[in-house]
Amino acid sequence: MKEILRTHIEKRLGPEPEGLETVLNSVREIKVGRNEFLLKEGEVCKYVYYIAKGCLQVFVYDQSLNETTRDIVVEDNWCSELISFSKAEPALENIRAVENSQLFAIDRNNFELLMSSVPQFDIVYKQILEMSYANSVHRINTFVALSALERIKWLIEYRPSLMSRLPSKLIASYLGISQETFSRLRAKV
Repeated sequence: MKEILRTHIEKRLGPEPEGLETVLNSVREIKVGRNEFLLKEGEVCKYVYYIAKGCLQVFVYDQSLNETTRDIVVEDNWCSELISFSKAEPALENIRAVENSQLFAIDRNNFELLMSSVPQFDIVYKQILEMSYANSVHRINTFVALSALERIKWLIEYRPSLMSRLPSKLIASYLGISQETFSRLRAKV
């Protein structure tokens, strides 16, 4: 199973980068079931996760306890609540498995050790942060300007696998529209 993570790192840094075995030995494989929480608001985030298989939802609850999804993270990507993880403060977000998932988890101590002792890990981490930031900003800026129908078309164009993979309630939350609006407009696409 660690071959998946090895391949991911080698895609970013080239074959057999220095410190690769140290990184692979610093992660632990975990399996989580559908709807299982990895993090609940108010807890301190203790891990950064690499998703080998599955799908995670990062979300918050509004005052009426409705979910607002910030991100849907699928295979070959990293997921965490980075503010909570880096500052050891209570999380503002929740992370839940949308599907049965296989993950690699790096705890805070191993993460800090890797950052200081494996220069290539620092490079990968910066790439992950930059990509995550760029994706979040692009999504926010795009969604502010798009109508509900245009958001659905955006999802079909840029993340088509989510349409068949996720329940409509979750897709609607990710798009920032009601489930009823999503169902009505989806028929028009």
